[in-house]
Amino acid sequence: MQEAMWAADVGDAVFAEDPSINALQDYAAAMFGHEAALFCPSGTQTNQIAIACHTVPGDELICSDLAHIYLYEGGGIAWNSGVSARTLPAARGLIKTSDMHGQINPPDAHYARTSLVSLENTVNKGGGAVYALKDMQDMAVFCKQNGLALHLDGARIFNALVATGDSAQDYGACFDSLSVCLSKGLGAPVGSLLIGSKEFIKKAHRRRKSMGGGMRQAGFLAAAGLYALQNHVDRLLIDHMHAKALGETLRNLPWVTHVAEVETNIVIFQVAAPLTSASAVNKLQQKGIHCFAFGPDKLRFVTHLDNTAAQMDFALATLAGLNTLD
Repeated sequence: MQEAMWAADVGDAVFAEDPSINALQDYAAAMFGHEAALFCPSGTQTNQIAIACHTVPGDELICSDLAHIYLYEGGGIAWNSGVSARTLPAARGLIKTSDMHGQINPPDAHYARTSLVSLENTVNKGGGAVYALKDMQDMAVFCKQNGLALHLDGARIFNALVATGDSAQDYGACFDSLSVCLSKGLGAPVGSLLIGSKEFIKKAHRRRKSMGGGMRQAGFLAAAGLYALQNHVDRLLIDHMHAKALGETLRNLPWVTHVAEVETNIVIFQVAAPLTSASAVNKLQQKGIHCFAFGPDKLRFVTHLDNTAAQMDFALATLAGLNTLD
């Protein structure tokens, strides 16, 4: 990947003259069966641009109550777009058309105009939960019937594709826009793509500029993203295998009260009192295992391409030997 970055052919991306960025955008758009794509610094920015392009101030969007766009994007729905969010409870954050009944506001001036539905795949807060293709297809039909735009926060979309064996084209056909992350499991240092129609991406380009997302010779970063798409997707199965092994090991520990279902590369588990997530993170770090607090008594492991086989063996053996965490 570094070699691809150093060898990248670059130009001025603000004027759409960076050949490496253009190649990445074309490749990703074709992968998901859409016309165009826009390279941005982060997935938060691609999501926020999409929301701004699909809505007008005063509108309302619908998402899961576990959605990243609602929980972890700095209030950007309101700040960037002047839009309110209707959040729906659903198992592991996977909302379905059956959850949508009665959620669309009537065309009355007293109500916010419901204009957008956003799904997340995989669901971070849901422990890397994966949408069934049929559920996304049903949501696409529902949105078209009700005049709603449908966006996908695909921060870990390739984890979902590898786990299910579905095609990127089938995913792309469901959505008016998709945010696709190039870092995380794919290993690029920076970047996400917003994918949609030419007209939508033209609008998104303007919004990216207003958010300060215009970049110059960023083809060095785009080259890393293109390399990731071409070389690092299939290997995500290794991350999933590592995560499942962690989950099985954690289930046998007396100080762990619950382990969420492990589908992809995220493991969320709950610790028994008097442990808290903060104390558990600290104690595990002392044992050479690094993880993330994910609530008062919940922790998160995430596996990725920088986890070597030796590191995984160490983590599994160390955890298996921890009958107590003190």
